[in-house]
Amino acid sequence: MEQLAFGPFCLDLASTRLTRDGAELDLRPRAFHALKTLLQHSGRHVDYEQMIREAWEGNLVSRHTVAVTVGEVKKVLRECGPWISYRPKLGYRIEVPHCDDLIRKGWHFFSRRTREGLEKALDCFEQATLEDNTDPRALEATSLTYLTLGTAGMRPPREMYRRFLDAHGRAVALAGLTPEMRSDRGHGLHIFERKTEEAEAQLLQSRREKQWLPTYIRLSMLYAADGRLDDALDVLAEAYAVEPLAPMLPATEINIRFCRREFDCAVSCGRMALELHPYLQLARTFFGQALEYAGQVEEALEQYRVACTLSPDLPWLRALEATCLARHGRRRQAVRIHAELECRRLTEYVDAYYMAPLLDALGDRDGAFEELRRARDENSSALPILGVDPKMDSLRQDRRFEPLRQSLWAAAGCHRKAESAA
Repeated sequence: MEQLAFGPFCLDLASTRLTRDGAELDLRPRAFHALKTLLQHSGRHVDYEQMIREAWEGNLVSRHTVAVTVGEVKKVLRECGPWISYRPKLGYRIEVPHCDDLIRKGWHFFSRRTREGLEKALDCFEQATLEDNTDPRALEATSLTYLTLGTAGMRPPREMYRRFLDAHGRAVALAGLTPEMRSDRGHGLHIFERKTEEAEAQLLQSRREKQWLPTYIRLSMLYAADGRLDDALDVLAEAYAVEPLAPMLPATEINIRFCRREFDCAVSCGRMALELHPYLQLARTFFGQALEYAGQVEEALEQYRVACTLSPDLPWLRALEATCLARHGRRRQAVRIHAELECRRLTEYVDAYYMAPLLDALGDRDGAFEELRRARDENSSALPILGVDPKMDSLRQDRRFEPLRQSLWAAAGCHRKAESAA
C-alpha cells in the first residue's frame, strides 16, 4: 500500500508527502514517519519503544523528542489534530472518528450536483454534526450544501440562505474564517443580499489567501452580473491557468459569452465543454441557450432535454425548454410544459425568474412581470444577472422593467432584516 488515506488527508509513502484535499502540507521527514507509524496502527496505541523502533528506525531519542514530533503532526493536521491522543503507559493513538466516513460519503453525493444528491449529502453532513459538533468540516460542508441548493434554484432560496448563514456562522466559530468559507460568504452576499462591493472584497481576499477554483468562478459571475464583462473573462483566464480542465470553467465561460451576446463564440465554448464534461447539466443548459440565440433551435432543444434528463429535479430547466418552444412557434407544447410546472409548484420550488420569459413568450406580458415580482419576493438566485441576461431583452424594453430592477436592492434589504429576525 503506497498511500494511506484518512479523512481529508493522504499520506503518500513513496514520495513522503502529506496532502489535504490535494494540497501538499509541510511536514518534516521525522514527523512524516511518526504519522506513518500511527496510521499503520490506526485505532491502537503505539508506545515509546514501538515508536522508536518504527519511526526512528531504532535510533534512541528522548520521550520529549517523540512528544514534540507528534505535537508537530497534530499542528499540521489543524482541527483534526485531536484525532491523535496520548495515554500514559499506553502511548499515542490516531483514531479517525466515525463522522469522517459520513463526511466523505456526503461529498460523494454532493459531487452529483443534482437536488437528490445534494439532499443526500446534507443528510450525511448533518448526521456527522450530530455525532461530533466540534468538527468544523461537517458544518462547513452543511453550509455549502445549503448555499448550493439555494443558488442552483433547487430549494426555496430565502430558507436555504437563512440555514446557510446559521451553519456558516457555527463553522467560523469553530475554525475561523478560512479562505473557502470567506468565499462562500462573499458568494452569498452577492447572490442573495446583492451587496456587490462587499461581496467583491470578500472574494478578492479569499483569492489572495488561496487559489481555490470556486472563488474565481464566483468572482467572474459577480463581474458579469455587474456588467463588467471584460473583467469576468480576465478572471476566468486566471482560473484556466490554475485548473485548466475543471468542469465548471467552460460552463461558466459559455454563460459569460452568452451575456456578452457573443452567441457563436458561446456555442464554440459549449462544444468544447461537452467534449470534456458531457454529464454536467449546467454546461448542457448554457450550451442550449447559446445554440438557441445563435439560431440553432433544434440542437438547443436537444441540449435542454438532455439537461432535464440529467437533472429531472430542476424545474427551471423545463421552463427554458418551454420558452424556446414558445418563441419558435410550438405554443401547444410550451403551454403543456407551463401547466406541468404550475402543478409542480404545489409541492416543490419552481424558480419564478425562469417562468417570466416563458409567459412573455406565450404572449402574457403582465403575467411575466408578476413572475418577476414573485422572483423578487422569493429572492431568486438568478436575479443578480437580470440586467445583462439576454433572455430578458424583450421585457427590458417595457417601462415596468427598470423600476422593478431597481427595487431588487430594497427587497434584498428586507430579506436581510427577515433573516436576522429569524
